[in-house]
Amino acid sequence: MKRVAIVGAGPSGIEAADILAGSGIEVTLFEKSGSVLGNLRNKALLFPDFQAASEVADELERKLLSDRIILKCGTPVENIKWKGTCWEAVGPSSVSESFDAVLIATGYRTFDARRKEELGYGIYNGVITSVEMEQMLKTGSILNSNGDIPQRIALLQCVGSRDEKSGNNYCSKVCCVTAVKQAIEMRRILPKTDITVFYMDLRMWGQGFEEMYREAQEKYGINFVRGRISEAASTFDGRVQIKTEDTLLGLPLKATVDLLVLMVGMEASEGTRTLGGRCGICDEYGFIRTINPHLYDNETGKPGLFATGSCKRPSSLNDSINDGRSAAIAVKNYLDSLPE
Repeated sequence: MKRVAIVGAGPSGIEAADILAGSGIEVTLFEKSGSVLGNLRNKALLFPDFQAASEVADELERKLLSDRIILKCGTPVENIKWKGTCWEAVGPSSVSESFDAVLIATGYRTFDARRKEELGYGIYNGVITSVEMEQMLKTGSILNSNGDIPQRIALLQCVGSRDEKSGNNYCSKVCCVTAVKQAIEMRRILPKTDITVFYMDLRMWGQGFEEMYREAQEKYGINFVRGRISEAASTFDGRVQIKTEDTLLGLPLKATVDLLVLMVGMEASEGTRTLGGRCGICDEYGFIRTINPHLYDNETGKPGLFATGSCKRPSSLNDSINDGRSAAIAVKNYLDSLPE
């Protein structure tokens, strides 16, 4: 029986494992953390239909019940090496296993907003990230740093994306729609709170996304201002003063808010950078580079080594799941080409 290692038990890796196991292939799924689907389970609701993230995570996790899937949580893969006829996955203490193919599904990490010092994250208590806001939305309790219900909330787009200063010139794809989703969720919890989204330009490039953006304005009364926040500072009463500009009107703006939410973008995870670097398949940002984004987007150019999901570039959940299916087909085709 052919054996495949999948490194990373996120949505893309699990979906690929399910397809391969259903084809009679033995899959070993390595996950460095103690549980699967960490990024997905940290979310409250999903765009554009506001389905509970936990429901999707539960359904994906049920796919791991196959007898042909061996799940190894808390087991990082530190290196993968080609040994002439097979791949060797090397873990802690140099323990290794041999596989006919390896699928990298090491996902992403969120941008560390501390790198944007002018925005005050890690300095002022009223400045949080979209990841932290997601946790508030999960509990249904949104409070400012003083433990009070916020009267004014600002969300800032493109933190760590489309930004030469941070070294990330690319768009992280999901931040715009995440801000719209979160703003709507905030409004449902806090019907009287003033909510404003500051943006460079809104990229609603998914089915139902533009409609959700329009609904945010017309039904929920969310304010959208085209402009970047240049500076954030703390006030004497624990609020956050922001300096920005309405670039449509050409007017400078100064405002005080109870919470400033930084919509942090995606970066290549440490696992992606480590394995991609050791195999020589990283692009300029640390993501996995594939042969061709149109026809061979799961192939790395090395025999038996494949990649899927957001280890290649920022991806939405549905894109990652669909890419896992695509990767499974590419892996199976490769295995079918091998001699018995």
